[in-house]
Amino acid sequence: MRKIILGLLAGCAILPVSGWAVLGQYQNSITLDQQRMHGSVKEMARQGYSIQKIVAPDGAVVREYVNPDGVVFGVAWQAPTLPNLEQLLGDYFIEFQQAARSSKRRGGPLVVRTRDLIVASGGHMRWFQGRAIALKSLPKNVSQEVVR
Repeated sequence: MRKIILGLLAGCAILPVSGWAVLGQYQNSITLDQQRMHGSVKEMARQGYSIQKIVAPDGAVVREYVNPDGVVFGVAWQAPTLPNLEQLLGDYFIEFQQAARSSKRRGGPLVVRTRDLIVASGGHMRWFQGRAIALKSLPKNVSQEVVR
């Protein structure tokens, strides 16, 4: 099982991916993501946050959750390829790696929870889905459950 987790982590760093927003960073990366994915963007305002939904021609759908300060607090994806988690998680990647290595997993999606981060990623060949939440950037009065 440990080899599977380590393989997943290694694969995350080398798989090709279009641009993805970076947790804890400002939303200006969303325009770059749209261009790299050749996708269309739809913005949806919610109470206390907004969602930028990008749909790519290959069927990938990325939802980027932005707090009122313009910081990406969550990213959810459904795509035919696994995203590059190192790029997606940015400064949170090392924390994710350490937590994933120390977790005991028995099949199913990889779920990592730390004080500052939640990542859930799973799927199968040609269909991956997941979400990542930077808890420090989560707006007050907004549940982490909105990131889906």
